[in-house]
Amino acid sequence: MKTEKVILDGFILIGTAIRTNNKDEMNSETAKIEKHFHSYFSDKLEGKFKDHCEPCVTYSVYTEFESDENGEYTHFIGGVAKPLDNQDLSTFKKLIVPASQYQKFITDSGQMPNIVIEAWQNIWQMKVQDFLGKRAYVADFEVYDHRASDPNNAIVDIYIGIENTN
Repeated sequence: MKTEKVILDGFILIGTAIRTNNKDEMNSETAKIEKHFHSYFSDKLEGKFKDHCEPCVTYSVYTEFESDENGEYTHFIGGVAKPLDNQDLSTFKKLIVPASQYQKFITDSGQMPNIVIEAWQNIWQMKVQDFLGKRAYVADFEVYDHRASDPNNAIVDIYIGIENTN
C-alpha cells in the first residue's frame, strides 16, 4: 500500500449517515456499515443529488468520533453536490469535511471489499511513529472513483486525518 502526506481544502458532501463503532462492525449481527453501503447503492441515492459535482465518485467518511477508533463515530456516504440550497436536506444530510493534513493510503489493486478491509486492518495496527503525524480523529474517508468500478480489480484511496504540524 502506497502512502503520502497531502493537504486538502475542505469540502461539503451530501449523503446519508449512521452511528456505529468498530466493536459492532466486527460482528455480522450488529454491523451497520455494510447495510449502509447496500442501502445507499441499491436505492441509487447518488442519482438523487441535484447538481452532482463528481458523478461516479463516492465518499465513505468516518467522523464525529467519540474518542478514537474504539469509540462511537458517524459513518457517512455521499458525494460532492453544489449549490447546497438546491439539495433536499429533508432526505439527505450535509457533512463538512474540514481542510486538513491527511495521510493518504492507496490500496493495491484487488477484490472489493477485501482490499479496504485489509487496508484498515493495517492502519489500525500502525503505531504513532508509522504515521506522518498524529491521528486527528476528525474525519477519515475512503474515495471510490473510476478505479473502484471493477469490484474484482479495484483501487481505493483512504485518507486519515492527521494533526496540523505547522
